[in-house]
Parts: sequence; structure tokens; C-alpha cells
Amino acid sequence: MPSLFGRRGAAGVAGVAVAAVAVVTALLAPNAQAAYGIGTPLSEQDVAAWNIDVAPDGRGLPAGSGDVLTGAHIFAAQCAACHGAQGQGLIGDALVGGQGTLATAKPKRTIGSYWPYATTLFDYIHRAMPYNAPESLSADEVYAVCAFLLNQNGIVPPDTRLDAVSLPRVKMPNRDGFVVDPRPDKL
Repeated sequence: MPSLFGRRGAAGVAGVAVAAVAVVTALLAPNAQAAYGIGTPLSEQDVAAWNIDVAPDGRGLPAGSGDVLTGAHIFAAQCAACHGAQGQGLIGDALVGGQGTLATAKPKRTIGSYWPYATTLFDYIHRAMPYNAPESLSADEVYAVCAFLLNQNGIVPPDTRLDAVSLPRVKMPNRDGFVVDPRPDKL
């Protein structure tokens, strides 16, 4: 499946990283505890708290939902100071517009012009936004902001409510604009 980071995508890479930490912890922490009297083994519950990645097909999306109107209010309160009232960009990147510019001398890479999966939008907002308080938005709030931004980009209608079932079904305009890395050494 095409993605921004090869076949696995950013979410897959993050998932692999979480799994690697769990394996290293499982192998080394008990030995460190016994040999040096340091370290605490992580439980599956401990690791699960860090495993928040979302795959392009929607695996990993949490329960919850949000609509465009609620998203507009959340965006105004949490996002507009950096991204502008309508997502046009200020000190933060533009999130809206840019359709038809990717093949021009001045491409405008936004959610509506560049991003191949709507699930990547959820994953990024959930992990990294707002800038001053990442991971502070609830799943419902993130779904709502996604609905608002997808609506601002003309991808979903104003009465849209997104959830773990509907978000992966959103067809992004640049879905087919990426190619799979055919090199066997790249995951």
C-alpha cells in the first residue's frame, strides 16, 4: 500500500519501534534487574499506552466520533492561532488548498492536495497537536478536527461525522500519487 514512508508508512514504522522496545525490554530488563539491580520490566499494558499508531487502513483508530461543526469550534480554539482561522497557514503550515499545484513550480502541499490517507491526518493530530500540548485532544476532538479540515479541503460534506469505520473510507485526492518503494531492503 503506498504511503509517505514506503510500504509500512509512518504508523507502521512507529508500530515496529514500539514492538522493538517491547522485545528489548522483555529480553534485557529482567537481566538488568538480576545482574545490576536496576530496571523495571514493562507490562503489555505499559507498552499499550505508547502504542497509539494508526495505519492507512484504519488499524489502531480508537473508538469515538466527531463532526465538522464541532471540529470548527475545536480548530478555532486549539489550532487557528498557528494555522489560521480557515487553515490557510500562519506560523504553522497551510492545511487547506493547494489542489492542482503539485505538478507546478510552486507546489502547495496541504492535507487536500498532498496527503494520501485521511487516517494519517488523525494519527498526526493525535500524536503531535496542538504544538504546545501534544496528545491532549480526545479521540472525539481529533475526529472532529479531521472532519473540519477534510471539509475545508472539499473532501467531505458539511454534515460529515467521522469515526473508526468512516475515516479510512475517505478517498483523498492524492491517494494514487505515491508509489511503493520496490527495493527489497526497504520495509
